[in-house]
Amino acid sequence: MADYLCFAVYSANLAFGRAYRPILDELGLTYTQYITIIVLWEMGNVTVGALGEKLFLESNTLTPILKKLEAMGYLRRQRDPSDERQVLVSLTEAGRDLRKNAFGRNLVEATGLSKDEFKKLQKSVSALRDNLIRHAHDE
Repeated sequence: MADYLCFAVYSANLAFGRAYRPILDELGLTYTQYITIIVLWEMGNVTVGALGEKLFLESNTLTPILKKLEAMGYLRRQRDPSDERQVLVSLTEAGRDLRKNAFGRNLVEATGLSKDEFKKLQKSVSALRDNLIRHAHDE
């Protein structure tokens, strides 16, 4: 298995889940809910479609996540006044406050990589993902 990149990425993903679990359990969030909140911190108000594209999630997968986060008081959904077909998603004050509370913990140290190594690896993994997506679309 050591020669398979796919297994290395898969098992690293599982390890990330274990590293994040104590923080997420404390807040009652799943990892997918967490990354949804991160995208909203970065993008601000965004349509459900744009959010799904950024997260690589289909609308039918994303909608229950958004409903749960809305019920928890972390975000709000509303129709776009300029285009009623679109639903806008934005963080509430409670959702924004998560950033300065538990999400301020830095898990970069847990990787054992320097900041430069971390950034380089992050770029490489992102390039790998993008190449795989392109390859899948080409076939």
